[in-house]
Amino acid sequence: MLGNNFLSLLKNEALKYNIALSDEKLNKFSLYAKLLVEWNEKINLTAITDEEGITIKHFLDSLSVFQVIPDDAKTVIDVGTGAGFPGIPMKIADENLKVTLLDSLAKRVNFLNDVISTLSLKGIEAFHGRAEDYGIKKDFREQFDLAIARAVAALPVLLEYCLPFVKVGGTFIAMKGPDIEEELKESEKALSVLGGEIVNVKEFMLFNSDNKRCIVMIKKYRHTPSAYPRKSGKPTKSPIK
Repeated sequence: MLGNNFLSLLKNEALKYNIALSDEKLNKFSLYAKLLVEWNEKINLTAITDEEGITIKHFLDSLSVFQVIPDDAKTVIDVGTGAGFPGIPMKIADENLKVTLLDSLAKRVNFLNDVISTLSLKGIEAFHGRAEDYGIKKDFREQFDLAIARAVAALPVLLEYCLPFVKVGGTFIAMKGPDIEEELKESEKALSVLGGEIVNVKEFMLFNSDNKRCIVMIKKYRHTPSAYPRKSGKPTKSPIK
């Protein structure tokens, strides 16, 4: 559970992203933190388990995406969600979002389902599988207003994982660390092949740290060719460059 100091911090800092967190929502974040720490003793979910770290580096970092989310984005897929970041904090903050969580490790998906159930979250589902496999499924391919990924892989690889999920006219958001310039250059071919275009790179500092973050916004302007994503493992081994 998060102490009152950290709940106050979460509430005040979330306002900077235009998010008003009610007591009920703060309670859900607190419960989420408790489950994260408990489950982390059984399976490796995160190296960050202190209250301050969870509040700032997981919760506030996840909520920072609200700075750039398009107003018309109603359906979201969080690719490689891990312990549920940013998808679960996004869902707690905005109950109207329909959120899909995708992760390749069954144990993590069990954790996600426990969080969803314990927090009584509606309109959110967790799926076990790889992006390369789900990206070709009819129920998933080009079905989402927004795909999002947080520090999962290099940008050229992420583009192949994520753009197949996005509707034409929709958005892919990559949440990255400070050194993004090289990745942006290396992504030019992948963007061209997969039908994406970078429309914004938002830089900001996480609260009370020298932790610089970048949010890369990519608009999808045409259908992704049916050859992509390639078979499992291929995007990582030989990125489109």
